[in-house]
Amino acid sequence: MIGKIAGRLEYRAEDHVLIDVRGVGYIVYVSSRVMAGLPSNGEAIVLYTDLLVREDNLQIFGFTTLVEKEWHRLLMSVQGIGAKASMAILGTLGADGVSRAIALGDWNAIAKAKGVGPKTAQRVSIELKDKAPSVMAMGGTVAEALGDDAVLEQLEAARPMPSAPKANPAQAEALSALVNLGYAPGEAASAVAEAVGADPDADTSALIRAALKLLAPKG
Repeated sequence: MIGKIAGRLEYRAEDHVLIDVRGVGYIVYVSSRVMAGLPSNGEAIVLYTDLLVREDNLQIFGFTTLVEKEWHRLLMSVQGIGAKASMAILGTLGADGVSRAIALGDWNAIAKAKGVGPKTAQRVSIELKDKAPSVMAMGGTVAEALGDDAVLEQLEAARPMPSAPKANPAQAEALSALVNLGYAPGEAASAVAEAVGADPDADTSALIRAALKLLAPKG
């Protein structure tokens, strides 16, 4: 399995690039969003990769983050989603957009990708909903960056009601996922705390969905 390729960008086509690795050229397929962010020809490039093995062909797909690579793997596990559809979804929404859409059950956002119909988009939303928290937390967690005690202290400080139950692992996991999506720790902690106040028994996935709704722009 080829998990990462580092070399020099030789050329780019509409949906793939050629990366020279010490004289060996690898054709790597990428989404439109990844393509737009790549360096100029002749410059160094590093991509996480996933190898698709077929009877008559081998294809390498490239991603700039492990989160994007994991979503590609999970999207392709859904009936009706092949490599082309997966790359279309990631190209339209990006890894963070896919995380938000699936966590919120927003299949309409997924259906905006070229070649993905409403029924398939709904299937993606339903089948992958429970996978969203773990994928969103990939690449390090806020608990690892601040320490578990710091995370729990931040959650406690943000509680709207003194009688709210003691912080549990689901709260820290939800906070970690939101911070990895780019939200500031303070606003993320406040949203998670408010979500916990509304539903003390909510699991990680439910807390993330509720917090994302609270953090969504108003109006």
